[in-house]
Amino acid sequence: MQNSDFISLAHGAGGLLSQQLIREEFMPLLAATDQPLNDAAVVSVGDMRLAFTTDSFVVSPLFFPGGDIGSLAVYGTVNDLAMMGAEPRFLSLALVVEEGFPRADLHQIVGSVAQAAQQVGVPIVTGDTKVVQRGGADGLFANTSGLGVVYEQVQVDPRRVEVGDAILINGSIGDHGIAVMCAREELEVAGEVLSDSAPLAALVKEMIAALGPQVHALRDPTRGGLAATLNEIAQQAQVTVEIRQESIAIKPQVSAICEILGLDPLHVANEGKVVAFVAAEAAQQALSTMKSSPLGLGQQSSIIGEVIAAGPPQVRLQTAIGTTRIVDMPSGELLPRIC
Repeated sequence: MQNSDFISLAHGAGGLLSQQLIREEFMPLLAATDQPLNDAAVVSVGDMRLAFTTDSFVVSPLFFPGGDIGSLAVYGTVNDLAMMGAEPRFLSLALVVEEGFPRADLHQIVGSVAQAAQQVGVPIVTGDTKVVQRGGADGLFANTSGLGVVYEQVQVDPRRVEVGDAILINGSIGDHGIAVMCAREELEVAGEVLSDSAPLAALVKEMIAALGPQVHALRDPTRGGLAATLNEIAQQAQVTVEIRQESIAIKPQVSAICEILGLDPLHVANEGKVVAFVAAEAAQQALSTMKSSPLGLGQQSSIIGEVIAAGPPQVRLQTAIGTTRIVDMPSGELLPRIC
């Protein structure tokens, strides 16, 4: 484990160093409740359960194949609320803009925010704008917060994961991280790689309507990719998870770039994927519901594994050649500035 007196990019990667930073610097001073480290906090106001989340977006470049920082901010925040079993209701938007930033680019980004918010049916109800000197913000940074109402009689929490649960995902992995990297480094590949940035609230709503409390945990595998997400849930639930390589979809272009650059697709970020842990008896119904979900976001859904044992947390991968290997939590940043 890295031990440094200074913050590195790896501390923002969503892996082991991120967890170390949160555990050592933030939790001792700021943890006011026993809230687990999920995508959002669930709090009660009277008889109403609310989900609350906030996120900052520093993606580089600001515009990438399949999206931009504006739509990414809206979808990312809506998705974090959905991962807690909540219906998103309100969003805030704060922008930190660097002196000299092109007015036309700002107009395009704000327009993208407006279009994305209209698409998901969640209004931007408050916000803030700050302008800093040249070199102070690398163009533009965005922060969004979101408030949602948790669906009745539903408790989506990794601590509810149990032995036998099926693990599903709604499509291919690694698209967002590779799309951003290709745009940043101007890599040319056969066939364009598009970010999977998309809103997942409607898909989650359909799953909860069909399965109710049989949905145990949901998580969008953003920073750190599928590997980080599965390790986080295994740790919170204190279980061993096993996934099958042949069941995990990876687009040929993404696979090729990862192979050339020595990247593990399991560690690459996604922005339009949901990993669902559901009761074993509900696995096929969950798969059917995801495949028929709105916007076509679940057509390539698959069951990728199961929870196989209680005890010390671990994630295992059955490889295509029949062997088994451990999938570790990423320690640092493979692709910085991807969200």
